[in-house]
Amino acid sequence: MATTSTTGSTLLQPLSNAVQLPSTRYALHFLVQSGISYCIMIIIGVENMHTYCFVFALGYLTVCQITRVYIFDYGQYSADFSGPMMIITQKITSLAYEIHDGMFRKDEELTPSQRGLAVRRMPSLLEYLSYNCNFMGILAGPLCSYKDYITFIEGRSYHMTQSGEHGKEEIQYEKTEPSPNLAVIQKLLVCGLSLLFHLTISKTLPVAYNIDEHFQATASWPTKVIYLYVSLLAARPKYYFAWTLADAINNAAGFGFRGYDKNGAARWDLISNLRIQQIEMSTSFKMFLDNWNIQTALWLKRVCYERTSLSPTIQTFILSAIWHGVYPGYYLTFLTGVVMTLAARAVRNNFRHHFIEPPQLKLLYDVITWIATQIAISYTVVPFVLLSIKPSFMFYSSWYYSLHSASILVLLLFPVKKTQRGKNTHENVQLSRSKKFDERENSLGQNSFSTTNNVCNQNQEIASRHSSLKQ
Repeated sequence: MATTSTTGSTLLQPLSNAVQLPSTRYALHFLVQSGISYCIMIIIGVENMHTYCFVFALGYLTVCQITRVYIFDYGQYSADFSGPMMIITQKITSLAYEIHDGMFRKDEELTPSQRGLAVRRMPSLLEYLSYNCNFMGILAGPLCSYKDYITFIEGRSYHMTQSGEHGKEEIQYEKTEPSPNLAVIQKLLVCGLSLLFHLTISKTLPVAYNIDEHFQATASWPTKVIYLYVSLLAARPKYYFAWTLADAINNAAGFGFRGYDKNGAARWDLISNLRIQQIEMSTSFKMFLDNWNIQTALWLKRVCYERTSLSPTIQTFILSAIWHGVYPGYYLTFLTGVVMTLAARAVRNNFRHHFIEPPQLKLLYDVITWIATQIAISYTVVPFVLLSIKPSFMFYSSWYYSLHSASILVLLLFPVKKTQRGKNTHENVQLSRSKKFDERENSLGQNSFSTTNNVCNQNQEIASRHSSLKQ
């Protein structure tokens, strides 16, 4: 989570104060971006509005990020307007594509997940601004689908069907509104522990120490590898804190209910953005990215990976870099991530099936792949933390670009199987349910929307989302 930074020199303080805009003017960017995007939707029409909204929203965000980074506070993680604008950009582009799918494209042209999310009528200005700028997600999100948000606003999120093991609708629950108190308390405890870890341990293990000249000259290779992993491990709790707190805020407001489990207990993880245990125990790039910044990964899949035929993996990573900001380190991280992802996919496809049995061999494989994954992830994201290009290249050169070279060698030696995008065993179930909900939507009248089955939607999306970020 971004933290407020102070100017290093008192001589620069008056200048800093002079160039900083009042917070109320910052907030105008939210209304300007949303307002112009809504005008584009109305004027351009459903056939091409998704393209125009995408270009405008992302372009506006990029201009604001360039202004903040290169004019106001380069290298400072200050609390500024570009953070909320990143979330609004996701919402603007997601909704534009959902309206395009629902009002222009034919059902047979859509994937089952696109059918389930398709919006069948143009939102009013009030609905549009409410979705983009509601108080629950204005600061840190996370992203949610428009249908899920409207279903929550209209009070229909508590009448759900619970999904069985094979996607069959088994039980219809008609309960009173479930209490989010227990879920909120649990998430606040996670926030407290993450914040405590960040304020104590994280400060003693800076990522920048990986490029310290004395450390590079004196440390052995095992020491370098261990410190790389530990320093990046210590850098993650601030993200755990921010995303978990954002999830808890939405839950406290009553948003985030995802139906009931097989025992009838309420689940509050509809818009959860991470799963900490799975992240730290990841044995592949796929597992790590399936559980890290989940809603952003879904957004990348929905607006980019599913909709492009030319190098979808590369385009998805480039979009992710542009959306994150204009620091060179972001681009180095995501370009490195392309190579790492493809190499990890090749290794998994060519070797994993040899280590399934017996259990002892599988355990050995899991241990080795856990170590390899954690080192590769840490190696990849160092520039993301360092931000600037010079220290990023200093780090990679100190490692002799070893993992880059290894990944390229893997891609040259082992075949990579093409993945089928947007297809999985549950999507036929999603299709039938989306049709039922669309019929209900039409019957509820002009101001009523239906959602796809929230109980199975998240799992299906995670299972099928952008294969480019799998492995």
